[in-house]
Amino acid sequence: MPSALPLQAGGDVARETYWQIGPVQKVVFYFLATLTILVAAVGIYGRFARYAEGTEDWFDRLDDLPSRIASAAKVIASNEKQFNRDLVGGLMHAFILWGFLTLLIATTILFIDLDIYRVATGESFWVGDFYLSYQLVTDALGLLFVVGLGVALWRRYAVRKDRLWGKHTNWEDAFLVWSLFLLGLGGFLLEGLRILGQGAESVSFVGTAVAVGFAAAGMDASMAAAVYPIAWWSHSLLAFVFIAAIPYAKPFHMFSSFANVVTRDEKAGARLPGVPSDLDATNAESIDDFSWKELLDQDACTKCGRCSSVCPAKASGRNLDPRDVILDLKEYRRSVDAGEEPTDIIADGGGVIDTETMESCMACMACMDACPVEIEHLKSFTRLNRQAVDQGDVRPELQDMFQNVMQKGNTFGDSPGARGDWTDDLDFEVADAREEAVEYLWYVGDYPSYDERNKQVARSLAKIFEHADVSVGILYEDEVYDGNDIRRIGEEFLFVEQAGTLVDSFRECDYEKIVCTDPHSYNTFKNEYPEVDFEEFADDPMMEFAVDGYWNRDGDVDVYHWTQAVEELVDDALGLSGEELDYTVTYHDPCHLGRFNDEYEAPRELVRATGCELHEMPRNRANSYCCGGGGGGLWLDNDQDEKPSEERLREALEDTDAGAAVEKFVVACPMCMTMYEDGRKTGGYEEDIEIVDVAELVVEALAVDGARVAATDADAPDAAPADD
Repeated sequence: MPSALPLQAGGDVARETYWQIGPVQKVVFYFLATLTILVAAVGIYGRFARYAEGTEDWFDRLDDLPSRIASAAKVIASNEKQFNRDLVGGLMHAFILWGFLTLLIATTILFIDLDIYRVATGESFWVGDFYLSYQLVTDALGLLFVVGLGVALWRRYAVRKDRLWGKHTNWEDAFLVWSLFLLGLGGFLLEGLRILGQGAESVSFVGTAVAVGFAAAGMDASMAAAVYPIAWWSHSLLAFVFIAAIPYAKPFHMFSSFANVVTRDEKAGARLPGVPSDLDATNAESIDDFSWKELLDQDACTKCGRCSSVCPAKASGRNLDPRDVILDLKEYRRSVDAGEEPTDIIADGGGVIDTETMESCMACMACMDACPVEIEHLKSFTRLNRQAVDQGDVRPELQDMFQNVMQKGNTFGDSPGARGDWTDDLDFEVADAREEAVEYLWYVGDYPSYDERNKQVARSLAKIFEHADVSVGILYEDEVYDGNDIRRIGEEFLFVEQAGTLVDSFRECDYEKIVCTDPHSYNTFKNEYPEVDFEEFADDPMMEFAVDGYWNRDGDVDVYHWTQAVEELVDDALGLSGEELDYTVTYHDPCHLGRFNDEYEAPRELVRATGCELHEMPRNRANSYCCGGGGGGLWLDNDQDEKPSEERLREALEDTDAGAAVEKFVVACPMCMTMYEDGRKTGGYEEDIEIVDVAELVVEALAVDGARVAATDADAPDAAPADD
């Protein structure tokens, strides 16, 4: 990188670019610079050409490219995801990024002036006020660059921050941070030598400080002039090595990460790609089965460990580290590309990825939310799960659950005719949406229909709808399992069968909106069913549905989680005053309602409407900690150090502001209810806290409000007799 030295020329402040560097050295410099750029360009082309060998992605990720680039530039330039949960890390990366970009721009300006503008005009624009501004800005941002890298080195080597180290930590990590730090430091040392040799320059405050330091150490102008060429060549050669290494080592993330953000899916995780109806299609038999975006994901990973640090499976001792899965696939791809013999990508007890690793995933999407470069972990994880299912590498508990769904249409294996029996204990009828028009078609779900604890929640919700005089109907025995979680476990064809069967039932009903008890159902109806081309499976004898084409692709049918629908009824139809209950509570955000669909306020508004005093756990909203039930966890008995549900209950009682005063742990998901009731028992919290659904709080508040109204009416004086 060319360096600087100031002088007075024609009354305009400027500097001599190649101070102490002779003509022969300049020729060598330009030759090496050209060679370096060619090596880097060939490598970068090769990396992107490799992505083209991956399979086609399931939707167009390059549509409206200018908007995508602008949006990605905002995400990257603002460092908004770097600040997520880590203020120091965000500032550190911002200093490095903006310092690097400033120095890159400064070098580009110097190249344009020296090798283009001067050659064309014989003059220089790099003089006077422009030059002084240039020096001031590069010194300021260069200082932030060095400070940021110093913090990075301190966090990696002095503090040894856990998430920065792992099985894939290697020389690339040290090369990236040390080479950049030495380049930044070397630039200031060169500037100090130049200023000492040529005279002070007031705007270059860092370089001047370095020059003062050299002088204090006994160096004079002649010594600075003698040392300068050695320092200049050391700095230049290090820069050449760094640039040439970009496509072959970790620095490539400067390109791959930006490309990954440009091509991101805004609904990644909430929706998953389908599979071809062709039974011969493979999911992960070969690394070339992965899409080009999944290959790009692998190269975009910077090993920052943010995904690992928030993964509830890893924290609870399960055999999963999301970063390692992505990087294991990357290393396997490299080995195959280098000519090594291919092996099983996922296998029980072997392969690149062990099936136990994927069974540990809760599909909570915490890893994706934490990732600063938009890696879509869940897409690759689901591909691996589908391959495991194709190979029959599935645990017996899941096999039994699949069988229940295939035979009975529900995960319990109970009679479809018993699906509506939970309504028998109500003192009013729940409408049959198959027989009468309703405003809301209510999808109740498996657990509220068959699980005794969750039946109480279903009844509470039915009472809320009845109290609000909302027109609601259910499908009774025609309702089947929605398929959200079996899809994430890898049983794609069973998901399609369940989806088609349900859509058949939906189309037979007269309704305006769909409302769901379970956030998992809400997510899959809202984000996934509209993506399924049912006609593609019409000729499959196993698919016993009559749907042709897509369902609700244009969004004509609104889909709600019940808290969203009921929130609109609080002021008018429910009439709660916000003073009915006086419990101290905390609320747990379900993954599929919060991280998947950005709905955080509706459940909280309902809790507040009951009068409860709501205290937030430290991990709330997008940072919520999974209950452990997603991704098949509900049906598996995993070996783990501590259940996620137990850790979450501990957090509720120990880490909230109210501490042990928290009386009720409030949920808005049947799966969460099941997992936390279990965790309350296994964790020894039965005497300390109660698990309740938001609907149960609302019903209790309505009962209190009703009693208050009745008491007020009873105490009211009789109406005065009319005048004669």
